[in-house]
Amino acid sequence: MVPPVFLRIEDLHVHFPSRKGLLGKSLGEPVKAVNGVSLSIKQGEILGLVGESGCGKSTLSRTVMQLQPPTSGDIILEDRTLNLLPKSEIRGHRLDFQMIFQDPYASLNPRMTVYSMLAEAIGRRHPELAQRSKKPEMMSEVTKLMSKVGLDARHMRKYPHEFSGGQRQRVAIARALAPKPKLIIADEPVSALDVSIQSQILNLLLQLRDDLDLTMIFISHDLSVVRYIADNIAVMYSGKIVEYGSSEEIFNNARHGYTQKLLNAVPRLQSAS
Repeated sequence: MVPPVFLRIEDLHVHFPSRKGLLGKSLGEPVKAVNGVSLSIKQGEILGLVGESGCGKSTLSRTVMQLQPPTSGDIILEDRTLNLLPKSEIRGHRLDFQMIFQDPYASLNPRMTVYSMLAEAIGRRHPELAQRSKKPEMMSEVTKLMSKVGLDARHMRKYPHEFSGGQRQRVAIARALAPKPKLIIADEPVSALDVSIQSQILNLLLQLRDDLDLTMIFISHDLSVVRYIADNIAVMYSGKIVEYGSSEEIFNNARHGYTQKLLNAVPRLQSAS
């Protein structure tokens, strides 16, 4: 059975005003950060979004998460056009979207223990568990969440600086999973890690996708990393999708010159044994 389409992006444009002069006059054309992007992502799919810095990947992801309004076009989640919803309803959907960032140390609060961070994130979806009387239930939820990402629950009272880089990224992944999102956007989540640790984190994300039926947009500048994890790849250049296909199609039959440039420039990731 073919999985249903989970997210559709239709002719999306995100433009920013150009720099203004001393008299407030525009000095040029608007910056077209996203320029007519159309994509569809199936339930449980990992879409790799690839491109160099400044190509529009982050703007596209922020717009999908409703953090940046589109200039035109639609973002449709399970047949609901998100950009047409009132702000009150959009706030209700925010828990459905979670991000994993490149630098786990910068994205984690250094003053909070792992337990506090995960409990806070769980409480956003289940506020009843944040009550003092529910502490045993919350402890159980945090323990299960840490186990899912390969962390020992005995370390839940530790602070971010007490973990290695790979462990911190596991904490960040656990925090993203805590509100039980429908979509995860992973923005360069392994680029700051050693190659051996990269493979471990990629394998973890693949396992979580299978276990939880997660849908994911995996953003990277590295096509070899994306090939390892993604079902389909969209190559972005100057605000547009210039090539789209399965991972094998992109690697074996890249047609656009920019895709070929990326393939030639990046060393291949070796899978973990």
